[in-house]
Amino acid sequence: MAPFTKEELLRYSRHLILPGVGPSGQEKLKNAKVLVVGAGGLGCPVLLYLAAAGVGRIGIVDSDQVEVSNLQRQIAFTLDDVGINKALAIEKRLRALNPFPEYITYPVRLTSANAREIIDEYDIVVDGTDNFPTRYLINDACLLFHKTCVHASVFRFEGHLSVFNHLRDDGSRGPNYRDLFPEPPPSGQAPNCAEAGVLGALTGILGSLQANEVIKLITGTGKPLDGKLLILDAATLQIRSIQLPVAGAHNVTQLIDYEAFCQAPNEMKTSNVPTITPTALKALIDTGADIQLIDVRESFEHELCNIGGLLIPMARVPQRVDQFDREKQVIVYCRSGHRSGEVVNFLQRNFGYSNLFNLEGGILAWSDEVDPSVPKY
Repeated sequence: MAPFTKEELLRYSRHLILPGVGPSGQEKLKNAKVLVVGAGGLGCPVLLYLAAAGVGRIGIVDSDQVEVSNLQRQIAFTLDDVGINKALAIEKRLRALNPFPEYITYPVRLTSANAREIIDEYDIVVDGTDNFPTRYLINDACLLFHKTCVHASVFRFEGHLSVFNHLRDDGSRGPNYRDLFPEPPPSGQAPNCAEAGVLGALTGILGSLQANEVIKLITGTGKPLDGKLLILDAATLQIRSIQLPVAGAHNVTQLIDYEAFCQAPNEMKTSNVPTITPTALKALIDTGADIQLIDVRESFEHELCNIGGLLIPMARVPQRVDQFDREKQVIVYCRSGHRSGEVVNFLQRNFGYSNLFNLEGGILAWSDEVDPSVPKY
C-alpha cells in the first residue's frame, strides 16, 4: 500500500474505517486519474467531492470564464472569480480544500484535435458539459480510447445519470451515449441552460451522484450505473431508472467536431438573416421611425426585462404570423439573438417576409451597448 502521511490518515479517516473502501480503497483513490470536462453546474460538485476524496490526479477542462449568472448553481465560485477562466479558478479552490492531489488544468475547449492528448492521460472521464457537440465528442473519444465515461445532464427540473462504456468483468464494454441517442438532435430542439433555465440545486444533486459513481468505479464498491439510465424529476422528487439498449457496434475510427451535426438545415441558414445592431435600433427609436418591435421570448422573460414591443413567444409564432407587419421594418429580438434569428429565418422561408431584422446579440447586447439599466439574466 502506498504510504499515507499522518495528515492524510486524519483527513481520510472516515473512508479508512468505511467497509467497502478502507485503506485499500483509499489507496486506489490516491492512484486514480480522473478527467472532468466542464467546471460548471455539474463539474463544481464533482470536482469538490473528488478532491475531498483524495483522487490522486484530477484534470479539469473548461474554456469559459466565470459569469455572475453562473453563481446560481456553480457553487465552487464566488464574485471574486468573475472574469477568470473556470478551470483556473476552481483549481485554486480545490488546492485550498485538499493540497494532496495533483491538479492539471486545461483552460481550452475540448476538440477533435486535442481530445486524444488530454483524455489518454486518465482512467475515467466525467462529462459535465451542457451542449451536444462536446457530449458526442466525449462519448466517441471514450469509445476510441477505451475509457469509461460518467455522464450526467440536466434540463430545467430533470436530470439524467449513467455510466457509459464501462469495462465489464467479461472484457466487454457496456452501452454508451450513442446507444441511447444515436445521432445529435438539432440544436433548436434542445436549448442549453442559458436558454431553457435550470434548477441550481439539481446540478448539485446530479454532480454529487457523478462523484459517487466515480468513487464506486475506482474503489470497486457497490454496483456502477452500467447499462441503466437514472432519471430524476426534481419537481416531484421521483426517481426511476430505465434499462439501456445492449451496446451496439459503433464504428468510431476518428474524431470530428460535431457543431455542424447539431444544426438543422434551416438553422444553418440563419447567418443569412438580415440583422440590426443595438445602436442602429436605438437610433431608429430616437428618430421616431415607424418600426415594429417583436419579442419572441417567454412571458416571464419579458416581465424580467424588455425593450418594448409586442410579445409573441417563439412557440406561438406559427399561429400569430398575421401579427408581423408586412409594411413596416420589423425588428425581432430575444435574449441572445438565437431564437429571434430562427424566427426571422422561419418567416422568410415559409411566408415570404422580406422586411424582418434580427437584433444582433438580443437583450444581452442591448444592455452592453445601449442601456446598462436593462438587467442581464
